[in-house]
Amino acid sequence: MSAPAPFAARLRAGWLAALLCLPAPALAWPVDMRIPLESGADRFHRLSAVDWVEVEDPSIATAEVLAGSNELLLTGKRPGRTLLLLYAEGKFAVWQLSVSEPGARPAAGATSPELLATARKACPGLEAKEAPERFFTVTVKDAACRTALLPLFQSEAWLARELELTFELPVLQAQLAAMGPRLKELGLEARYSGAGLVLQGTASPGVHRRALWELFRQSVGRVALEDRVKVTVPEPPPAGPDAGTPGAGPRAR
Repeated sequence: MSAPAPFAARLRAGWLAALLCLPAPALAWPVDMRIPLESGADRFHRLSAVDWVEVEDPSIATAEVLAGSNELLLTGKRPGRTLLLLYAEGKFAVWQLSVSEPGARPAAGATSPELLATARKACPGLEAKEAPERFFTVTVKDAACRTALLPLFQSEAWLARELELTFELPVLQAQLAAMGPRLKELGLEARYSGAGLVLQGTASPGVHRRALWELFRQSVGRVALEDRVKVTVPEPPPAGPDAGTPGAGPRAR
């Protein structure tokens, strides 16, 4: 029996326009977009809102929010692939940045027959088509299905907007339990509320970003995130002769 409607996590292709402008209120594999870049070249993206961005491997590509705007400057550094985390207004998205040599044509993502066959075996009723319109539909009923989907979604076979996933509640709970110890190490905790995942606690900017990366890497499918983390930054040391005096402690951002 499927979980009641409030616990069903679903995604449909109608999110495309939002993904082009603003990080979607979601987490987990697969990525939202794939952006091709050339080594040594820049590319600009206009976002409707952005608070900060972080590249997983800056030796492959860098990302910078231009001061006074919501324009994102992406720069290819060397051939390879890396991930970009974007955050705005309590929401985040993850893009894949693929850097190629100048003039080279980037390879298109393709479904791995082996990974798809494994997922079909573990997830009865799975439907996947690549033409004329790409779509992937499945009900995730147990841990075996979730485990089989994770490497498939980590490949370049699918984008988030092409999926429609429905989760049984025990699968979401098991996924949360698997992430719990790592989040606890970071001083944070997560719980489900309806179809959404609530992340809460107090953390520095760096710890907050590590927690978001953890949620993405360890999860399958898109679950709405309610980010209640109180992010604190240290007070700057006072200027002048009292520079050695301890500050008043962290402040919330």
